[in-house]
Amino acid sequence: MKELDVVLEEMDFEFLGSGEHSMNIEGMRKALKNDHFMFLDIRSEEEVSYTTFPFAVSIPLHDLPKKYEELPKDKCIVVFCSSIFRAAVAYTYLRAKGFDEVKGLTVPMEDMVKAFKPGPLSKM
Repeated sequence: MKELDVVLEEMDFEFLGSGEHSMNIEGMRKALKNDHFMFLDIRSEEEVSYTTFPFAVSIPLHDLPKKYEELPKDKCIVVFCSSIFRAAVAYTYLRAKGFDEVKGLTVPMEDMVKAFKPGPLSKM
């Protein structure tokens, strides 16, 4: 639990105000072209069955404690789901497990889907 204490202590006003812990839609577009970033979909299997994102690795939040060691520590892990709450939990969990580069995607699921329509996708 000491690791969790350290992560929470880092989340002060300056940290939250900097936005370094998050990524928006434009950041997502840029990161998709960069091998240093790995997108982690933590939605449930039921949710993923309705909408999948082929660029992402899917590990439901409830499976993360059993599977986090499968994730690379040398990449920036970008966590997303249909709920900012779950993404924040996964972000905090991974940081407490020693992942230095983690971001939470602050993009609503609807905007992610729109980004992969022909017009926006062609601009990527």
